[in-house]
Amino acid sequence: MQKIKSLMTRQGLKSPPESLSDLGAIESLRVPGKEEFRELREQPSDPQAEQELINSIEQVYFSTDSFDIKLPPVLNLQELEEYRDKLKQQQAAVSKKVADLILEKQPAYVKELERVTSLQTGLQLAAVICTNGRRHLNIAKEGFTQASLGLLANQRKRQLLIGLLKSLRTIKTLQRTDVRLSEMLEEEDYPGAIQLCLECQKAASTFKHYSCISELNSKLQDTLEQIEEQLDVALSKICKNFDINHYTKVQQAYRLLGKTQTAMDQLHMHFTQAIHNTVFQVVLGYVELCAGNTDTKFQKLQYKDLCTHVTPDSYIPCLADLCKALWEVMLSYYRTMEWHEKHDNEDATSASEGSNMMGTEEANFDRGYIKKKLEHGLTRIWQDVQLKVKTYLLGTDLSIFKYDDFIFVLDIISRLMQVGEEFCGSKSEVLQESIRKQSVNYFKNYHRTRLDELRMFLENETWELCPVKSNFSILQLHEFKFMEQSRSPSVSPSKQPSSASSKTVTLFEQYCSGGNPFEIQANHKDEETEDVLASNGYESDEQEKSAYQEYDSDSDVPEELKRDYVDEQTGDAPVKSISRETLKSRKKSDYSLNKVNAPILTNTTLNVIRLVGKYMQMMNILKPIAFDVIHFMSQLFDYYLYAIYTFFGRNDSLESTGLGLSSSRLRTTLNRIQESLIDLEVSTDPTATLTAAEERKEKVPSPHLSHLVVLTSGDTLYGLAERVVATESLVFLAEQFEFLQPHLDAVMPAVKKPFLQQFYSQTVSTASELRKPIYWIVAGKAIDYEQMLLLMANVKWDVKEIMSQHNIYVDALLKEFEQFNMRLNEVSKRVRIPLPVSNILWEHCIRLANRTIVEGYANVKKCSNEGRALMQLDFQQFLMKLEKLTDIRPIPDKEFVETYIKAYYLTENDMERWIKEHREYSTKQLTNLVNVCLGSHINKKARQKLLSAIDDIDRPKR
Repeated sequence: MQKIKSLMTRQGLKSPPESLSDLGAIESLRVPGKEEFRELREQPSDPQAEQELINSIEQVYFSTDSFDIKLPPVLNLQELEEYRDKLKQQQAAVSKKVADLILEKQPAYVKELERVTSLQTGLQLAAVICTNGRRHLNIAKEGFTQASLGLLANQRKRQLLIGLLKSLRTIKTLQRTDVRLSEMLEEEDYPGAIQLCLECQKAASTFKHYSCISELNSKLQDTLEQIEEQLDVALSKICKNFDINHYTKVQQAYRLLGKTQTAMDQLHMHFTQAIHNTVFQVVLGYVELCAGNTDTKFQKLQYKDLCTHVTPDSYIPCLADLCKALWEVMLSYYRTMEWHEKHDNEDATSASEGSNMMGTEEANFDRGYIKKKLEHGLTRIWQDVQLKVKTYLLGTDLSIFKYDDFIFVLDIISRLMQVGEEFCGSKSEVLQESIRKQSVNYFKNYHRTRLDELRMFLENETWELCPVKSNFSILQLHEFKFMEQSRSPSVSPSKQPSSASSKTVTLFEQYCSGGNPFEIQANHKDEETEDVLASNGYESDEQEKSAYQEYDSDSDVPEELKRDYVDEQTGDAPVKSISRETLKSRKKSDYSLNKVNAPILTNTTLNVIRLVGKYMQMMNILKPIAFDVIHFMSQLFDYYLYAIYTFFGRNDSLESTGLGLSSSRLRTTLNRIQESLIDLEVSTDPTATLTAAEERKEKVPSPHLSHLVVLTSGDTLYGLAERVVATESLVFLAEQFEFLQPHLDAVMPAVKKPFLQQFYSQTVSTASELRKPIYWIVAGKAIDYEQMLLLMANVKWDVKEIMSQHNIYVDALLKEFEQFNMRLNEVSKRVRIPLPVSNILWEHCIRLANRTIVEGYANVKKCSNEGRALMQLDFQQFLMKLEKLTDIRPIPDKEFVETYIKAYYLTENDMERWIKEHREYSTKQLTNLVNVCLGSHINKKARQKLLSAIDDIDRPKR
């Protein structure tokens, strides 16, 4: 190639400048001329020999690197010439080879050379164009492009700087975020603070390529943790004072954090802690207040030990405050549940309208978890409340408390148990058991004291009438107000439709917006004033005046009819045989004064009724001790009944009459009371066993009638007024027990109900039966039956003529009855005598009079048929006059007298049968009947036979 270029140089051909620079290395080579080419072509050629010459050329001559020919150390001319000739031959062969190749490629060369020349021309033109273009470009650059591109560059730099400034401002804002976060936390804007913190974290991740952001990111994470801590503190405040807005913010904040379940777990822990802290602080406050010093030793005590330091004076206020505080905690939990129920419904509604199934499922799971957690927490929280209150209750001995204070404690606990039942449906077994034992112990001691007080009242009672209004009801007494309160919600449920509006309002619904169910207790004691007493036994002066005017306006009534004192206004139907005049006079009788409908009772009766009310209060509050309370209530009634019988009804001589004045049921009841309740021993035997001493401790000494009560004066009908007041007060007390039976039956345990039924059937119902033995004593002394027997003994009964005039003993007996009626009128001015009482009194007097008549007839030694007719005449006269004095029909024991008189006319066989059938007559009366009949129509043999029959009848009685 180099040789070709040298040949081209020799021929004067010019190559492009670019090519010349490449061919500079071979310009020094000589290219053979035309003559040399010709010589080379003319030389004979042997291709093989030439190829061998070319191949024999040393390798160094093919190298582009310069080289130095090294001569041998010893120069030899011949060798040098031979070496030169060889090189010439080699050069000639190469030259010839090159010449051949050139000649062979010359047309292509020429053609290519032309192309190169054309290309050179085009390149020269392009060079001119490029030069012109560069010149114009330089002009444009200087005039337009440089300025525009400068503007564009500056604009780009400006945009970059604006972006940088924005980033710097963002970073600056991020750096100052903690100040705003602190402000938001002070404002309790927890959702906003968390939202801001999360946005800052997101922004910080965007600028994490700045070195200052890494430190800020760590700071934001610390701030977020601090927010969570403050959020937990805010959540704990919910436990004592629930605020809807506050709780909504807290829940929104936890929802932003994605920790709603964690929040619910924390909330329950806070409620548990709140209960513990609340009760401890309340009790500690009262203990330190009562201690009167600032000693901090109490703060180190356990809650159980702290409760033992509460003084009796501060016990009730502390308990009330304790319950108030616990109520606030439970109310907060209740309102928390309400909040979740409301928002769960709203969330469920909004979720059903959305389309994000994955988010909806997660939200439903959270709601289900929260709901179960809240429902389970109800029982846990109430259990904690019960245990705290139980510990407080057992920390103090309640037996030293006054009754009202103890009832107040029970009332608070009862209200608390009501709260528990409404809170979670619990029966509060822990609270019930904790107070039951103390209640039973307290109540035993209290009842024993009340029985002793009752004995003292009875022994000092003068049995004067306690004036009460005619509409008096035990429900008007403070002690029975709880019955009206318990019955008031259910007064008109039947009148109201069965709908949601008539649903009973719970305590949580009632006090949800404010107030406290334990605040009303302190003001509840003296809300109302009792208004049960009448003025001077009358309800007003006008009524008293009109009553006496009515009483004085019967001067035109016949004297006999004015003696009729029977009370018409008790509702009993009149006997058909009573005359119209009698009915008229009865309306104006002494017993029709305005006291007719007023109950007959004494101060002692009122005290017993009040005691019953107090007992029922305790029973109503604490139903588990219902049996013990009712048992003690029955003892109050038993002791009152036994006292009335002991004071006014015990008379062994009259009991021996065999008239059945005391029923077997009454005698059984009195014996039971005496054995179980009455302590008949005067002094305690020191050698008595412990069991006997305990039994005697449960008993009460028998009461004694006050010496101020006189039962021996005939002018007062032997204390009839006192007897009426006492007996009828017992009957009234029994009626009140009957009125209370449904309430007692409702609270009595099922297994103990037979006791209650037995108490009512064998004790309460026997109260009215005491009237007979008590008023029998008055009837037995009010009429002089002995004087009548003496008068009858002076009558001659063996007359031979039928008499038309009755004997004087009949007039004497009737006069006794008239005096009895007058004295009865006097007594009725002091005390209203009810119709059943007047009937019993008249019945007893008439019965005793008739039996005295039979006894007088039985004392007759001799009697003729005319004498028997005289007996009938006397008795008929007595009946005729007696019917004008009393309305009792039929006359008691009328047949008893008439049958005895008629028995005189019986034959032997009929008399024997009659004797066996009529065992109501005494042996003396039957014997006398047989003896009087001897000689008239009965012989001695028949007499002996009849006497034997009488003896047979009398033998079992012995």
